[in-house]
Amino acid sequence: FTADGQTKSLSSVLPFYQGVHGERGGSRNCYGANGACVYVKVPIGTLVKEDGEVVADLTQHGDEYVAAYGGAGGKGNRFFLSNENRAPTLFTPGEPGQDRVLHLELKTAAHAGLVGFPNAGKSSLLRAISRARPAVAAYPFTTLNPHVGIVHYQDYEQVAVADIPGLIKGAHQNRGLGVAFLRHIERCHFLLYVVDLSVSQPWTQLQDLKYELEQYKKGLSERPCVVIGNKIDLAESRINLPLLKEQIQDRVIALSALRGDNLEELFFHLRELYDAYVKAEQSRGQSPVKW
Repeated sequence: FTADGQTKSLSSVLPFYQGVHGERGGSRNCYGANGACVYVKVPIGTLVKEDGEVVADLTQHGDEYVAAYGGAGGKGNRFFLSNENRAPTLFTPGEPGQDRVLHLELKTAAHAGLVGFPNAGKSSLLRAISRARPAVAAYPFTTLNPHVGIVHYQDYEQVAVADIPGLIKGAHQNRGLGVAFLRHIERCHFLLYVVDLSVSQPWTQLQDLKYELEQYKKGLSERPCVVIGNKIDLAESRINLPLLKEQIQDRVIALSALRGDNLEELFFHLRELYDAYVKAEQSRGQSPVKW
């Protein structure tokens, strides 16, 4: 397997692969050619598992993992040449290659992750800031798979934002859609918490979200973030906004994903988070993820 930055999903991976056979030896003591390698392109962020154990984590473009080795070549006639047998016809066939059953699991490797409870407006927000078109409807769990939208800037930088399916209380215990989607947040470098400003005490949503992330993986809730107060176009939201700012220390951006109100502030701060991530990666001698 080879991690490829242009491959965005595992949909092109076939359920079965077989290596190319090597060629037979030729006359005049010529060796047979080795079988050609088979490369399977997978997205960056792919985990390779065998019997439930992680055997490879492909996190950078160009990372490779040898899934199976070919068998050793056989012995030709020349091997059996001796003083007693000057024209041997004996030979041994080549050995079979490895046979393995591997499971591939993709952890979405976006720059930012939209984190929120169902119906907070994450999918609507992703549609508003990018060209991604996740399903939007007024019932829980509309989003059943992570969607990645790309935010384009005038200097040609691109910030990838993943719409993580809605969490519920107890998600870290695999309730609801559970850890199947919490794992995608692990690869996000900064988080966009989306809260519904129209409900009573919206700050409790943020507290519950951070608790679920922290229970799933220690330190996950401490990543750089911004709190997005959605549905500011509603009267209840305008009442709750100052109360939310009093209760939390994180930066709050109030907007309406449906109407597109105040998206410019989000674009500006999203770029600030991205630039800080790039600078931190470069200071460690690492290559930042590019889309």
